[in-house]
Amino acid sequence: MTFQTAGGSAGHGPQPLTNLAEARARQVLRDCGLPLHDRLVRADSTRNEVFLTDAHAVRLNRSHNDRLRREAALCRALADALPGEPWVPTVVDYGGGAGKDYLVVARKSGTPLARWWPDMDRPQRRDAVRQLAHCLKAIHEVPTPSELPRLGSPPQPLSRVPGPVHARTLQGLRELAQHPFVDDGLVADVKDRVDQLADSVTDFDESQLIHGDLTFENILWDGSRITAVLDFEWCRGGPCDLDLDVLLRFARLPKAHVAADYEHRTRARDYRDVGAWLVEDYPTLFEHPRLAERLQLFALAFEVQALTRTPPSGPRSTLGPLHPYNRLVDALIEGGPAVQALRRQGRQRSASPPIEPEP
Repeated sequence: MTFQTAGGSAGHGPQPLTNLAEARARQVLRDCGLPLHDRLVRADSTRNEVFLTDAHAVRLNRSHNDRLRREAALCRALADALPGEPWVPTVVDYGGGAGKDYLVVARKSGTPLARWWPDMDRPQRRDAVRQLAHCLKAIHEVPTPSELPRLGSPPQPLSRVPGPVHARTLQGLRELAQHPFVDDGLVADVKDRVDQLADSVTDFDESQLIHGDLTFENILWDGSRITAVLDFEWCRGGPCDLDLDVLLRFARLPKAHVAADYEHRTRARDYRDVGAWLVEDYPTLFEHPRLAERLQLFALAFEVQALTRTPPSGPRSTLGPLHPYNRLVDALIEGGPAVQALRRQGRQRSASPPIEPEP
């Protein structure tokens, strides 16, 4: 997964669009018996076609798979497990098949929290993180549905199936070793570090759900409360600190996740307190004795996956700072965004020093 805005959020602001996707969205509304509107608006999404009415959001799958069917099942499981939580998505209808599936959910009020953040004062931000911690804890208390299909390629390719937890990451490194613009020494150093860190996740718990992509772009805010948590595409069973890795990566590199129209107003320094506030509101998320090692492994796995999908088109010196190649080097040398956030809080635990690769 490359860095991207939230699927279904109103990133650049909804815009009218007349094309085949809109015609399909209108047909979905008819088939569901929902009111038709003279004008639909399109919301930004990198993975789906998303159209909004006053009351509903219609998501249309662009890919030849049925991942929206999986997300519909997840949202229903969350609604059953968390009946009193208004921020849980309300599924109105699902249908279609591979390459044609759609998901209709009730539209919630609010806009992405990341859009509000630059103008919020410190007490407002503190309250928002307190509410976010509540949502996150609630998700983590939901048992993983027994019939939930596995994700083929989650952002951090770590799981018990197949083989060792980090087997897919090692496979990704083997692929990168064949690339002409990826340094062999870097691949070797990352492999050594992944092997060193592997036993920190032998207790890779998949019994409860994680969100998997919880950035401030995937949280709707109405000025005083969280009204919705969006985009459960990467939701799956996994250790809860995987969500910590995602959140602290966002807080460290927020410009990489937000919509272009307010990227210029988004500053990493505005997110410096997010990690410390999470420690106060959700302390058990930080209690693993080898947390820093686990978070470095999560970061390395994430960047290996990202680099296999977006390999360098030239030498590293020609790449931007947010290219997965440079982020992978940062994860090896500095531990990645989450470990750097822990270091600032004085909470980093005993991760042995990584090997610095050659430039």
